Amino acid sequence: MDRAGQLTSKAVSSPGRLLVLRHGQSEWNAARRWQGQADIDLTETGRAQARTAAERLANGFAAGFSAVISSDLTRARDTATIIASVTGLELLAADPRLRETHVGEWQGLTHDEIERDWPGYLDTHRRPPGFESEDSILERVTASFADLSARFADGNILVVSHAGIVRVLRRRLGAPDERIANLGGSWFTVWPDRIQAGDLVDMTEHDEVGEEL
Repeated sequence: MDRAGQLTSKAVSSPGRLLVLRHGQSEWNAARRWQGQADIDLTETGRAQARTAAERLANGFAAGFSAVISSDLTRARDTATIIASVTGLELLAADPRLRETHVGEWQGLTHDEIERDWPGYLDTHRRPPGFESEDSILERVTASFADLSARFADGNILVVSHAGIVRVLRRRLGAPDERIANLGGSWFTVWPDRIQAGDLVDMTEHDEVGEEL
């Protein structure tokens, strides 16, 4: 997909709408460690966040959703499973293309450890050599979105993914780049030839939003 949001993978016959949410709080979110594609469990707070979001969805917000899908990382899959069990929505097979950004050498490190070993990188938005490129993220996530829209052309899909994925998509689609809380996210519309970023949502109340992926 290019910077204008044009699809370069499978085209879809009609637009679909996806609500892409970040998973509940994970153990490394709580420790403020960059996790990337490390497979980290939810905390009890994260499970409670998922239940709160699920109850809100069940009380009317879920109208028009056809199914729930997630990345295959445990923190996203468990969040989606809780939402599906409360709302009664169909839980689709996990899709690895919806995984978080691979953060390379920063996996498992805290903000202070990154600043110590890569001074100035965070403030200037630089990344280490092993960090996944935005083009790589766009290619895999765009392909997943196109497949979902082709399969569910007449309904909305709830996607449980990761903050880094949502932020990359919004930046590249020209939408404001804001931090995404646990169980926060963004709407996306998938047209036959492009993707459009929509409104931000927050399914729970949060005191703090970290930048760690």
